[in-house]
Amino acid sequence: MSPETGRAFLAEARRHLREDYLPKIERCLERLTDEQVWWRTSERSNSVGNLLLHLEGNLRQWVVCGVGGAADARVRDREFAERRRVPREELLSALRAAVSEADAALARLDPAALLETRRVQGLDVTLLAAVFHAVEHFSMHTGQIILLTKMLADEDLAFYDFSAGVPRSNWMV
Repeated sequence: MSPETGRAFLAEARRHLREDYLPKIERCLERLTDEQVWWRTSERSNSVGNLLLHLEGNLRQWVVCGVGGAADARVRDREFAERRRVPREELLSALRAAVSEADAALARLDPAALLETRRVQGLDVTLLAAVFHAVEHFSMHTGQIILLTKMLADEDLAFYDFSAGVPRSNWMV
C-alpha cells in the first residue's frame, strides 16, 4: 500500500466518524426524549441508549486501544445489559469523547503501520482491518439509531438539502 493510499484511507475514516456519523446521531438525539432513548421493541432488542454505549465501547476497543495502544478495559456485555435511563446528554458526551480519542489515535497512526497485526477482541487483525471494522460498525449502528429515531419522532430528520439538485449535508452548511 502506498503512503498516499494509507493517508487517504485514514483521512476518510476520520471524516466519516467526525463529520458524517456523529452529526447524524447528534441530530437524532435532539429529537428524542430520555425516555425514548431507552425505549425498545422487546426485551431482546436494543434501545438507542444501548446502541450509544455499544458504539462508544466498540470504538474505544478497536481504535483507541487496538490501534492507539491504550489499555482495554471494555466489558461488552454491560453495553447491552444497561437498563438505567442514562440521560442522552451523558451518553452523547461519552460518545463524542470516544470519537475524539479515536480521531486522535488515527491522526497519530503512521500509514506505513496499517498492515501491522494487533490483537483486538481476541482476534489477530491488521490495523487497516481494525479501522475498517470500527468505521463500518459505527455506520451500521448509526443506521439503526436513525431508523429508531424516525419511528419514535415520526419526522423527517432533514440530514440533506436537495434544493440545488445535489445532496448537501445540512450540518456542513
